[in-house]
Amino acid sequence: MFKFEWIWLFLALPLPILIQKYFKPAVKNDDQALKVPFYQQLTKISNDISISNTSKLSKNLILAWLVWLLLITAAARPVFLIANKHLPSTGRDLMFAVDISDSMQIADMDANKQKVDRLTVTKNVLKKFIKNRVGDRLGLILFGTYPYLQAPLTFDRQTVETLLLEAHTGMAGTQTSIGDAIGLAIKHLRNRPENSRVLVLLTDGANTAGEMSPIQAAKIAKQENIKIYTIGIGADELVIPGIFGSSLGSHTVNPSADLDEKTLTEMANMTGGKYYRAKNLHDLTDIYKTLDTLEPALQEDESFRINEPLFYYPLVIALLISLFITISQLGILNNISWRRKKSWSK
Repeated sequence: MFKFEWIWLFLALPLPILIQKYFKPAVKNDDQALKVPFYQQLTKISNDISISNTSKLSKNLILAWLVWLLLITAAARPVFLIANKHLPSTGRDLMFAVDISDSMQIADMDANKQKVDRLTVTKNVLKKFIKNRVGDRLGLILFGTYPYLQAPLTFDRQTVETLLLEAHTGMAGTQTSIGDAIGLAIKHLRNRPENSRVLVLLTDGANTAGEMSPIQAAKIAKQENIKIYTIGIGADELVIPGIFGSSLGSHTVNPSADLDEKTLTEMANMTGGKYYRAKNLHDLTDIYKTLDTLEPALQEDESFRINEPLFYYPLVIALLISLFITISQLGILNNISWRRKKSWSK
């Protein structure tokens, strides 16, 4: 089916006529005349030019009106309805809140016998999880000192994955505002069906910024029937090498000493979710596999129309005709110049 999305734009078709009629510049009537001794010769040249070029100018005027019609047609957004696509919906509205504070760049996660920073591991595991959530609405919140919505709830999993991979530590501040991140998630989940609201929060520390405490935010989430799954990420041990990278003087530290597991566990239990601990790549992968088995709440399938835009066809034709008119006008001007030179040479 063919249609124009902005068909009202065709009301602008008579606009050039109205501009010419009501905004035509006034011509001053000057009584003083300039006497030209060769007036008759100029008149003859003008008559010759007008006779030879009248037909060309008329054609160009018609083409100019055609260009205007094509531009209006393109602006009216012609589209062709290809089909109605039905998208199976599991009814899940999954919002991911990912910590991108400075501590997420600590390279303490074992991945393929190498030490990799926490955010890189999170990205690699979460992108696989996102690909498997066909039919779910997914959203992404990134938080540091301040939380912000990176991607609203959408079926476009590719966009959510791309925005996640573009995230880097420090872009939202150096501290951690867990409570405010939950509050932002509540704002975007509260209007969704009650049995489908899920928040997956991943952090490596404790709440050190923000106006709302994590427990207070979790209480509001419980009232809004939002289930929170919390994930604490970070290894328990990290060997700090000694002088010049040798074992001499090396010592072991706990890089996850600031992780507030008590609060994360309390928030999850309060809302009907669960707390998970990820010390390495394998742990985090298993956690998302477990989350992937969540029983979906059934809803009606979503459907949307696939429209093929057609505006570029009239736009390209208008461009080609405009090019032809320009070349034609240059030909007329060259013709005038050539006739004048020929006349003066006589």
